[in-house]
Amino acid sequence: MTTPDIWQKSSYSGGADGNNCVEIAPLRTQVAIRDSKAPAYATLTVPLGAFTAFVGALKADISRAAA
Repeated sequence: MTTPDIWQKSSYSGGADGNNCVEIAPLRTQVAIRDSKAPAYATLTVPLGAFTAFVGALKADISRAAA
């Protein structure tokens, strides 16, 4: 796998602890995930569908907790 050029930091990474988060990089059929504190270390790649389902489940859980 080649290293992605464009990484996106989590929207929850603001404030003084802004470096304590993960970054993602969308690829054609996968999503690469890395630790923003150690970007030179290994990345985790997951299939795009699995990542989309994971994020959807997190959002649904947050919505239930807020209700």
